[in-house]
Amino acid sequence: MDAHEVERLRRDCSRALAWHGNRSPGEMLADVGDAIVPDRYGEGGVVEELEQEVADLLGMPAAVFMPSGTMAQQIALRIHADDLGPRTVAFHPACHLDVHEAGAYERLHGLVGRPVGSRDGLLTAAALVAVAEPLAALLIELPQRDLGGALPTWEDLTAQVGWARERGAAVHLDGARLWQCGPAYDRPLAEVAGLFDSVYVSFYKDLGGLAGCCLLGTPDLVARAREWRRRHGGTLFAMWPHAASALSAMRLRLPRMSAYRDHALAIAAALDDLEGVRVTPNPPQTSMMHLHLRTTATAFEAAVRRVAAEHDMWTWPGVFASGHPDWSVVELTVGDATLDVEPDLAREVVGALVS
Repeated sequence: MDAHEVERLRRDCSRALAWHGNRSPGEMLADVGDAIVPDRYGEGGVVEELEQEVADLLGMPAAVFMPSGTMAQQIALRIHADDLGPRTVAFHPACHLDVHEAGAYERLHGLVGRPVGSRDGLLTAAALVAVAEPLAALLIELPQRDLGGALPTWEDLTAQVGWARERGAAVHLDGARLWQCGPAYDRPLAEVAGLFDSVYVSFYKDLGGLAGCCLLGTPDLVARAREWRRRHGGTLFAMWPHAASALSAMRLRLPRMSAYRDHALAIAAALDDLEGVRVTPNPPQTSMMHLHLRTTATAFEAAVRRVAAEHDMWTWPGVFASGHPDWSVVELTVGDATLDVEPDLAREVVGALVS
């Protein structure tokens, strides 16, 4: 399906299976309200209010708002490397920096990536033992998006952090979806974030804000990150629309994270014995999961059109390759729209996608 057909089908459906559903630009801004104070080049106003609220929530000394996680994480790792000397950063083979950013950490900042462990499994403390070279930082993603939202055990996570600390390396959290981790670990988000020297969190992936993120760390790291934000062209004249959207989305949806996870577990249970469907991980650890479907891309697109017409429900625009010619993958993140879909209906809809 081309982009125009995807958008038409999405708009024609009154319901959606994944995330927060079909929201118009007006709806996305409706909760922002009028009582906001604009910033000027990222200083003051609602931008500062957001930074302080996120820092307090995550128990970190300081935060800086940035337009994108790509910018934020490269900056954090550059600062750690400048401080510590080595230029190597260890990470999972599916790390966003290595897979989706066109080698920017190397081309822009002279960093060297060191993938560790298996592409198909979580990064573990045991796998890190094979790394002998000095590191600037260890990057850990929580939860692991490419593994369906899987998480290491708390014990293994703390062991990974301890391993890096013993070697004098910084530890950075790719927390794009950190918001899902509180219910999964049954711990305050501040306790999770407190393990790390720097933390990145996104405001659109789980929370449904317009765009943007925060980078958190020590006051020194954040002050230097502000300088790097300017060098990256990220200090826009007016950042308040994105910050206001982020603040309202965070206040609205962060309290719902436990409900999202509970519903993810219920949907996964309903899909458990469905022919042609595998849930990964099963059961889900967070409010997201990957569905492996026995179908092809062409058959899936036809099924999406059929489901939209017969169930008035938007599902997905397409599939990801699974590595097996007979199977494809979609990502189900539970959000506001999903809460309105009963598990039995989710089973019916997903079954129709593989029938």
